[in-house]
Amino acid sequence: MSDKIQISLLRTLLLRTQHKSRLWAALAALTIGTTLLLLSVMIWWSFSELLYGKKQNDAMGSTYLVVGKRVTEQNMGQKNATIFTAQDIDSLGHAAQVQDVGVITSNHFPVYAMMGGRLAFATDLPLECVPDNFIDKMPAEWKWEPGNLNLPIIVSSQFLDIYNYVFAPSQGLPQLSEGSVKSLALNLKVGEGDRAETFSAHVVGFSDRIGSVLAPKSFIDYGNQKFGKAGVAEAPSQLIIKAKDPSDTKFGDYLVRHDYTTNSQNLRWSKIRAIVEVVTTATGILALLLMGIGTLVFILFIELTIARAQHALTLLLQIGYGPHYLSRFMIQRFLPIVLGTVIFSMAITIAGQAAASIAAQGQGLVLPMFPGWPVWAALVISTGILVLLVTKSISGAIKK
Repeated sequence: MSDKIQISLLRTLLLRTQHKSRLWAALAALTIGTTLLLLSVMIWWSFSELLYGKKQNDAMGSTYLVVGKRVTEQNMGQKNATIFTAQDIDSLGHAAQVQDVGVITSNHFPVYAMMGGRLAFATDLPLECVPDNFIDKMPAEWKWEPGNLNLPIIVSSQFLDIYNYVFAPSQGLPQLSEGSVKSLALNLKVGEGDRAETFSAHVVGFSDRIGSVLAPKSFIDYGNQKFGKAGVAEAPSQLIIKAKDPSDTKFGDYLVRHDYTTNSQNLRWSKIRAIVEVVTTATGILALLLMGIGTLVFILFIELTIARAQHALTLLLQIGYGPHYLSRFMIQRFLPIVLGTVIFSMAITIAGQAAASIAAQGQGLVLPMFPGWPVWAALVISTGILVLLVTKSISGAIKK
């Protein structure tokens, strides 16, 4: 007997059923459950990527915070009341969720900035420096040595926004792009009297993380040592920290307990992340429930199909068909259906990831076009469990 005839005979004898509505219901529940599971993992992974995965997404301000001691009516006017001691820094470094702590060093010497032309202005200019690993967009020109009259500086992106959208329109001045600002030069008068030195400062970058004007640490140290005012405390009044999850309640309690303050807007994405995790966890639980129901109904459908073919199975066994052969035949018929639902669910997830990536690009964020490894891991694990349950149920039903 040819293979085609055998397969046709086995299909006629074993796969007759009048309850295909149960099969469609099972497949629908299985597809919805698998899709929800993959989508929930995709959303969680994508949001984590936006917060922590790509350096281009640092504008979301989720993990780097500038911390200072709160100024109150009680400590207002007290000398060194808002200064961080070495013990304070060490304690903050061991706080919940804190991964790294950097000292923000301010200039303790006079700096006077001047510019001519249509944008002419003159003002005192406070400068700061932070460790290089805390700078979100490190320019190639970020270096300075004593004797060099050209000084690179980094300014906050907020400064440019304030100028373009608030100051320039009200004063009839031209709006400036980042490139045009980088082409301008500032004359900095550093120090006082005969010892004063003049530098030509150029903006070499913009920071979404630091809300001030940054200069290389070598310049700040040079100025503080040569022009610093006597008696000014060298201990920092601000710190910058890298926190894994600033929305953690233990971290928030630590800040409140020590009366530390930070820009609450910097925590907004981490708070959203906490909400996203709750939503994705609830969706994942619902997805597992639907998958479990779909798998159970699908297995019951298979067992019912095999039970209805009991007499045919007995006949086939009597004429020489072994249980393993019959089990393999049934698995080959039902397993592609399971794999088809999984592939369909993964296709929806890939499409969802691509749509999310395009939407993120429209907001100036970077998100991969394809799902990450957690999504594929969820796919492999869920598919493996489904295949195992289906094959075991078929083998067990045939043996009975």
